[in-house]
Amino acid sequence: MTDTDPAASTDAAPSAEPRGVDIARRALEEARAAAKAKGQAVGQGRRSGGVRALRRGRRRSGWSGPGPDDRDPQTLGALAGALAKSRGWAPRVNEGAVFGRWEQVVGAEIASHAQPTSLNDGVLAVSAESTAWATQLRMMQSQILAQIAASVGDGVVKQLRISGPTAPSWRKGQLHVRGRGPRDTYG
Repeated sequence: MTDTDPAASTDAAPSAEPRGVDIARRALEEARAAAKAKGQAVGQGRRSGGVRALRRGRRRSGWSGPGPDDRDPQTLGALAGALAKSRGWAPRVNEGAVFGRWEQVVGAEIASHAQPTSLNDGVLAVSAESTAWATQLRMMQSQILAQIAASVGDGVVKQLRISGPTAPSWRKGQLHVRGRGPRDTYG
């Protein structure tokens, strides 16, 4: 009689120590079973769950990945814009951008000869340095409005009121008499 019994050799294989791959497979099966018991989706890769979590507005833990994430560094301008929008300051910020970025909005040539003075209810008052420039700007009014809408936002400036330089006042002192006064004898 020999010690090589076929039944004994098959019983020896299951009683052997599990290898690393077998341990990992068993741990994965246990994790899937636990997830199923909790009602979570099973079998989805970690990328698809992370993208869905981002779309729902939740943060995902762990790696950031190649796509944009709310944890990525943001520019100061983007953060300030988001803050202004969330607090309802966006219209006022856009109005301020007309004055702050006037040269970039209308161009260097126009900005060197005309300056914005006030913005009330969508009407931008612009003061030109001469009557010739005021006339030129009145002819270019629709183009200037289009440039402002493209740079700052549509609806911020609806109309332009362009004025030339004002004439000097001959009025001196607190008291004033109607009419031309002493200048009426010159001609």
